[in-house]
Amino acid sequence: MNITHVNLAKGFRGGERQTELLIQALQRAGVNQTAVVRTGSPLSERLSTMPGLQLITASKPYLLTIKKLDKTSLLHAHEAKAGQFAFLAHLLIGTPYLITRRVPQVPKNNFFTRNVYRQACAVVALSSAIRRVLETYDKGLKPDTIPSMAAGFHANPKHVKAIKDRYQGKFLVGHIGALVTRHKGQQYLIEAAKKLTSRVPDMHFLFLGKGDDEALLRAMAKDLPSVEFLGFQHNVADYLAAFDLFAFPSLNEGLGSTLLDAMGAEKPIVASQVDGIPDIVHHDVNGLLVPPGDSDALADALYQLYSAPEKRLSLAQKGLAMVADYQPDKIASRYFNLYRQLEEKTQARE
Repeated sequence: MNITHVNLAKGFRGGERQTELLIQALQRAGVNQTAVVRTGSPLSERLSTMPGLQLITASKPYLLTIKKLDKTSLLHAHEAKAGQFAFLAHLLIGTPYLITRRVPQVPKNNFFTRNVYRQACAVVALSSAIRRVLETYDKGLKPDTIPSMAAGFHANPKHVKAIKDRYQGKFLVGHIGALVTRHKGQQYLIEAAKKLTSRVPDMHFLFLGKGDDEALLRAMAKDLPSVEFLGFQHNVADYLAAFDLFAFPSLNEGLGSTLLDAMGAEKPIVASQVDGIPDIVHHDVNGLLVPPGDSDALADALYQLYSAPEKRLSLAQKGLAMVADYQPDKIASRYFNLYRQLEEKTQARE
């Protein structure tokens, strides 16, 4: 069996990190793998030093890369362009493929995109919300559900102490994500911060990440000394460990793998009750869920946990226990079992 992963994304966000984590876990299990990635992309750089992985970098027109896939037994498409690439490879050289759908939006309603999904030998949804979207989109689809995996970050105690010392006396509410308001909803967290400034003067909000809406969000928070934008940070694990609470006000979210990392850091969570998030954050069990786009409810939930240290601890401990089911080797095993089933079906048809 030779699995070829395809991810042609320009940047490096949650889907690319999940692609990398899966490849790493399968590599540890001894699976023969190839990866097709965009030339010059962050993912290509991160995978370039992985021993035993055949790396193919692709530039437009991507179809020229298909001739290099003659030894592939199964293509795994990890994002939309990769799905199109896999579909065309299937038409040209007959290679079967599967698609992992990571976002809750309905796929495009056109002949080409519908056939991209119909011709796949399997479609995987990250969450029950995505599975329902796909089933509604095409009643012939029977998606498997395999969630994201926790990154398994390890914090450096010295770095964590340095962060805590920098914000000594502050209750740190952290958020990590691309600064894209239509998706991540950070504007509502800033509105919540405004509501809490006088009520909880020691609550401090740290935003990690960059994105198209950074200037807008900075303008919203210009009069709030309790809000700080730290940009992209390589030592995410250290910040997660330093936070007192993790806030995730997304307006749409396939699953929210960053939430798994927060659980792994044993942090209580306040998140939006939207799309796939309730699959992993269970209200009043390992976090609090609030309606998306409701800054009042978000502020109330933050204050509730600020005021209840024992509840914070209970939620955090239950989250840490739950995240054991989302470790890379466990999720990779589920994918490998699916690969094997698909290979057996292909061989039976031949």
